[in-house]
Amino acid sequence: SLSLGSILIDGGFADTVLCASCSHFATAERQYRNPLELGSQRPPAAQWTVTGAGSTLLGAEGKGPFVEMVTVGKVNDWGISDANNMGAAMAPAAADTIRQHFEDFGTAPKDYDKIVTGDLGKVGQRVLLDLLQTSGIDLGERHMDCGIEIYDCKKQDTHAGGSGCGCSASVLPAFLLKQLSEKKWKRILFVPTGALLSKTSYNEGQSVPGIAHALLLEAI
Repeated sequence: SLSLGSILIDGGFADTVLCASCSHFATAERQYRNPLELGSQRPPAAQWTVTGAGSTLLGAEGKGPFVEMVTVGKVNDWGISDANNMGAAMAPAAADTIRQHFEDFGTAPKDYDKIVTGDLGKVGQRVLLDLLQTSGIDLGERHMDCGIEIYDCKKQDTHAGGSGCGCSASVLPAFLLKQLSEKKWKRILFVPTGALLSKTSYNEGQSVPGIAHALLLEAI
């Protein structure tokens, strides 16, 4: 929504666009995983769907922060079919989009204060960092994942972290944009992630493709 909204404004088709998303705990569990009522043990790679919503207002004018660049991602399918391991399913798409962004704009991790993915969680983060390392890209301490930041995984026992559309939708306006507004950070590469599956495709044992789009958010 942020990418499309930015493109609409830049093309002169809109002056103001409200971008919003949400998710709710247990909705994914009912469709893709074991219902909570069964009391099934969650595997270590499992994430907890965030009950949250967030909205961001884009405008043609203002003091910022600003959306400076958009990199539209491509669907990546690495054959992951485990609905309890969404991080691994989405990480290849995030790696591909980040790599493409650096190539398109001639930048490197050092040019950003933070590179923030949507909801890969701890398992997906490890996969992402390893995939980029094979391309000679080291994100190091600059990488942050909304799925890891939104929960205290140890105290709340959320395993690999959080997931769902409401994850990055909440962390962006509540934390990331605040850091930019207060000039604590100047440049953030924001990379929301998504898994492309339905309850039908999952029940048929099909793989889970991933997608990720990147936005450069900048405080001037």
